[in-house]
Amino acid sequence: MSRCAWPLLRRLPARAGLALRHGGGAPRARPAVSSSSSSSGNGSGSRAPDTSLFVPVPLKPGLGGAASEDVGAELTRPLDKGEVLKNLNKFYKRKEIQRLGAENGLDARLFHQVFISFRKYIMESSSVSADLHIILNDICCGAGKVCLLGHVDDLFPFFLRHAKQIFPMLDCMDDLRKISDLRLPPNWYPDARAIQRKIIFHAGPTNSGKTYHAIQRFLSAKSGIYCGPLKLLAHEIFQKSNDANVPCDLVTGEERVYANEDARQAPHVACTIEMCSTNTPYEVAVIDEIQMIRDPARGWAWTRALLGLCAEEIHVCGEAAAIDLVTELMYTTGEEVEVRNYKRLTPLTVLDYALESLDNLRPGDCIVCFSKNDIYSVSRQVEARGLECAVIYGSLPPGTKLEQAKKFNDPDDPCKILVATDAIGMGLNLCIRRIIFNSIVKPTVNEKGEKEIDSITTSQALQIAGRAGRFGSSFKQGEVTTMHRDDLVQLKEILSDAVPPVKAAGLHPTPEQIEMFAYHLPDATLSNLIDIFVSLSQVDGMYFVCNIDDFKFLADMIQHIPLNLRSRYVFCTAPLNRKEPFVCTTLLKFARQFSRNEPLTFDWLCRHTKWPLATPKNIKELVHLEAVHDVFDLYLWLSYRFMDMFPDALLVRDVQKKLDDIIQVGVCNITKLIRASQSAAAPGTAEVVSEDFPLSRTKKDASVVSERRGAASTEALSIAGEAAGLRRAKNLRTSRFGTRQEDLKSYGRGSLANRLLREGLLTQEMLRQLESEWQDQHRNDRYGFGSKRDDQHSSKETGKKRK
Repeated sequence: MSRCAWPLLRRLPARAGLALRHGGGAPRARPAVSSSSSSSGNGSGSRAPDTSLFVPVPLKPGLGGAASEDVGAELTRPLDKGEVLKNLNKFYKRKEIQRLGAENGLDARLFHQVFISFRKYIMESSSVSADLHIILNDICCGAGKVCLLGHVDDLFPFFLRHAKQIFPMLDCMDDLRKISDLRLPPNWYPDARAIQRKIIFHAGPTNSGKTYHAIQRFLSAKSGIYCGPLKLLAHEIFQKSNDANVPCDLVTGEERVYANEDARQAPHVACTIEMCSTNTPYEVAVIDEIQMIRDPARGWAWTRALLGLCAEEIHVCGEAAAIDLVTELMYTTGEEVEVRNYKRLTPLTVLDYALESLDNLRPGDCIVCFSKNDIYSVSRQVEARGLECAVIYGSLPPGTKLEQAKKFNDPDDPCKILVATDAIGMGLNLCIRRIIFNSIVKPTVNEKGEKEIDSITTSQALQIAGRAGRFGSSFKQGEVTTMHRDDLVQLKEILSDAVPPVKAAGLHPTPEQIEMFAYHLPDATLSNLIDIFVSLSQVDGMYFVCNIDDFKFLADMIQHIPLNLRSRYVFCTAPLNRKEPFVCTTLLKFARQFSRNEPLTFDWLCRHTKWPLATPKNIKELVHLEAVHDVFDLYLWLSYRFMDMFPDALLVRDVQKKLDDIIQVGVCNITKLIRASQSAAAPGTAEVVSEDFPLSRTKKDASVVSERRGAASTEALSIAGEAAGLRRAKNLRTSRFGTRQEDLKSYGRGSLANRLLREGLLTQEMLRQLESEWQDQHRNDRYGFGSKRDDQHSSKETGKKRK
């Protein structure tokens, strides 16, 4: 008796028939091209997903067993796996099937992945579903016959069903697109839309009084909120408000300080911008440094504050470059913007000469570096000349920064020189006479999250230079120059350029949106959810999705730890410097302990950090103390989100203050720490801390330069041409920032010259010398004059040939 499928199919039980219909409808799924939009949701205006982000869900083959029933084999016959494999490969190669797959959301990449999984599932399964077994049997029975009983195209419904099992996003693409639609951010804040707000933009450069006028209105209001980019700024407004007898609370990610002793909420609050409430009504709100709405990592916080604060008056302070964008954003909310322009209160002069030597330092000078190694090197050289200097850089605790600023500002303190990074650009009041740029090259992160080395922007240069000659300080006029003569011309060009307008505002997926994504994709990791969200997200021209690399880094790091989605999301938004291994390891331990529902006590934290800690003896120990301070910050940040699991915030805050004092002692003795570090290191070692961008522009000891020149000499001439190209790129400038930046990026990216610069084997001075030598050599070669070295090399080669 024939064991082909169709006669037996009539005798299938109802359950099997239902399974067949569920598998995709008619058994003969002949491909047909439709002109309508596909079921994947790629209709007009929708964005094609980046399918490289789709991670397949593992699907185990059916292993069967003695007790299991292979209904398909009973109804037909056992499958010949060799014939099945041949027909599966025929199915894969058919253009009609590939076209039908594309109509159902399977591009070439997904189609291939699904087929590999589908084939593996069938070939490794001891039994498959009855309906699939029958179709496979019919195809194998009819192969090579004139009257076909089955066709490989009949496999498509099962293939598509398998695709949606391993890629569940295919079945809910329309829903995912709706969730990730970010084209109408104003609608996210119904409370703010329910009132008619008055927007006042205070525009002006640094030291123009724009923030002062906004704060005066804040202090005179019945209630108000100040939103600043730094804890130092929030703390300053908190202090100023309470000193003016206006009760004001302080809210940062790590701290809550109440003006009232009974912890009753005051009508005024000063906070970091990420912590502002969009539900509490206020009379006046102040949003400081509004130009940071374009920041690739934090811009979303300014967008949220601008669109969502429930205040009758919103006072926005910042660069005039943001006026057009703020006006356009407020147009979408139906609110008008009143612009008040301010001019700098004290003159700022760009000097016609560079400092060139640290011997030319004067009281009130501030040397600005963009590398911690340069901070160490310059401060050592300053103190070697018998001058005391204060040191400020980004990773120092806020208390240490304030103490160093106080030391520098104190007219009775012998410390009259400041060595700092661009951390002085905002949040600190400093009595600076002259800003000296040690370098005008700064490590940056582009819009793709890639690290690059580029000249500072006009906005950055103005922000830093504007710290000189602050109104109300002992210096009535500010001055700015460079350490090196060849940088001065370019600095003047940078400062004379117009600040490019802010083009777009940042956005970031909310926890609620990610939870909705997770509901549709329960097997996806948080990192993968974020990737797919960004891939599908739609924004209009006024917005962009902020960089999420740090978030994904943490998500991947704690992925193996069992946490619910909301807790996992909170851990991934923790403020963390991922360059610090000790801090990253601690977050991992926090998450692991949290997942076991074991509270993280003060004793546990002390054991982990080995508290109490001693005064640092070298730079490495100082850097570790800074990392421990960050760990305490991390604990405090988490304690306000999981109070039961991080119960000892008060004790941790107390020891953090003690640690701050220890770090202050270390920073005050930083020159001794540098000497100790270098004496313990290999001879000739100049850098004491590894950084991503150790671009040192300081003049190092002759022995160090000599050693590095020797180490690089074998490769020096090979990069001379690149050196000339880099120098030409450096001088390519236009009035438009974007063009200047692209010109610079188009030269020497990833080149050997840049690598040697980053590794410290090449200095800018050596680069200039190489350029000169290369040009001379090129000129000699052009006119037929070889160098003596070339002649010697040629004669040696000739001798070898003769032998």
